[in-house]
Amino acid sequence: MDMDVTKLSEMEFRVTMVKMMCRLEKSINENVNENIESLRAEMRVNLAEIKNSMSQMQSKLEALTARVTEAEERVSELEDGLVEEKTKIEAGLKKIHAHECRLREITDSMKRSNVRIIGIPEGVEKNRGLEEIFEQIVAENFPNLARETSIRVQEAERTPSKLNQDKPTPRHVIVQFANIRSKDTVLKAARAKKFLTYQGKGIRITSDLSTETWNERKAWGGIFKALSEKNMQPRILYPAKLSFRIDGEIKTFQNRQSLTNFVTTKPALQEILRGAL
Repeated sequence: MDMDVTKLSEMEFRVTMVKMMCRLEKSINENVNENIESLRAEMRVNLAEIKNSMSQMQSKLEALTARVTEAEERVSELEDGLVEEKTKIEAGLKKIHAHECRLREITDSMKRSNVRIIGIPEGVEKNRGLEEIFEQIVAENFPNLARETSIRVQEAERTPSKLNQDKPTPRHVIVQFANIRSKDTVLKAARAKKFLTYQGKGIRITSDLSTETWNERKAWGGIFKALSEKNMQPRILYPAKLSFRIDGEIKTFQNRQSLTNFVTTKPALQEILRGAL
């Protein structure tokens, strides 16, 4: 309701202003209350949505945790299984190695009274036989042994039995003695003379061993040669250990790794074996 306030008395004006202020305050309070209630309702809705979302996230997290736990348990089981399998494999490999070593020992034992001669040309045995050729080797290299009647050859043959035409080197000759003493006597004489010949051509006489032992011994070849050139008295001990003299002592090595470890402490030896080890 519009009124002309200029026509009101001072008292009426004040009363009118107070009434207007009261109405304005009431209106403001009503609006504020409505806004507050609306905000509360909106917050309740949002809070419910947040709680629902958190509940869903919690469920998903629990499900994920359960899956992770299950996966970890499966991984742990697999790891345990792998450890068990590895243990079994290692045990199996040890057994195989033990059997191989035992087989090698048996094979070497069967060859205990044999020597292997390397370098005899092919075909020379056609007219005289390998036993007679061995006697000639003894006479040519060990005249003193030639007069000993205790050295008795039981059999001599080429190995392998068939000639490989593609292989340029002659087959080895295996000489079997009647006893180990004869073999040891010949080997001792061969080591003492060092350089052996047959009809003027260089040959070698060594123990007859299994293929495995022979290959392991052969692996020392370059090192053995380098040590021999320095007069370090290298020897190959059974089954395939290397020994030589250094600093007034005899040192023995089971394998190349043990020798390598030793060489690192001996600069002079390291220089001798440069390129061979």
